[in-house]
Amino acid sequence: MVGAHSPHTRNARRARLDDTYQVYLNRVARTVLPATYQSGVQHIQESPKYKPDPAGGRRPIPFPGLTVITPPWEEDASNTSFYKTLQECQQQLLERLPAGMFVPVTPESFHFTLADLIWDGAYRHASQNPEFDSMLRQQITASFSHYTPPPPNSPPVRWQLLGLMLSPRAAGVCLVPKDEHSYEQIVQLRRAIYQNPDLIGLGIEQQYHFSGHITLGYFGDIPPNSDRSGLATTLFELTQKWIDEEPQELWVQRAELRKFDDMTRYYRDPDWPAVQF
Repeated sequence: MVGAHSPHTRNARRARLDDTYQVYLNRVARTVLPATYQSGVQHIQESPKYKPDPAGGRRPIPFPGLTVITPPWEEDASNTSFYKTLQECQQQLLERLPAGMFVPVTPESFHFTLADLIWDGAYRHASQNPEFDSMLRQQITASFSHYTPPPPNSPPVRWQLLGLMLSPRAAGVCLVPKDEHSYEQIVQLRRAIYQNPDLIGLGIEQQYHFSGHITLGYFGDIPPNSDRSGLATTLFELTQKWIDEEPQELWVQRAELRKFDDMTRYYRDPDWPAVQF
């Protein structure tokens, strides 16, 4: 008899965290509704990933970890047009939000997160073992080997910009797959990662439903008398611009294991695991 806390039970539960294609579309569509913005702005708060700098503005604090992402913009020339659109949006947020409220990430670091792995306190604890990074790389290599890329004549994996996405400590854009094929490739890769029992043995667990997004920045100073209703209107107006225009597309060609020390740079060595879509 399989016990209530057996690995098989836990793996099955994690596998269900990723929605079917249609359920994903329905869920993400709700993130760009006026009511969602009006509710979300009531809960925004200062991000602990940045702190005030005596010289002015904010600077990132150490926040180490490992993740599976697409190559950042600085290494992804094929998506320059897409990322330039995000940079323009980031600038509009800076101009339209109260001074100091929005702390932009470096545009060169823009990326699509495909699978969160480990970060901050959990990573600091795990990396007390000097072999941890090496063991994790080995298991991500194994996970990638269990992902079956689409045939060469398959359509490209493309995700579209839907609109702004708000979380309590950050603002970004949400992404929807152009078609079911594009969605399934990402979900299959995530299954190969999160259902690897040896990776689970390293403390890597799927903790969230997948919500395709790219972070534009984090919240800094939240004035106590800020016009939150006006902020929600601003977010909705910027989103409407994209919904009314031709969808901007991100061509997802490659997934890579990357390391970060804070929210400004994601790096890797040439021999670290990667997989082509």
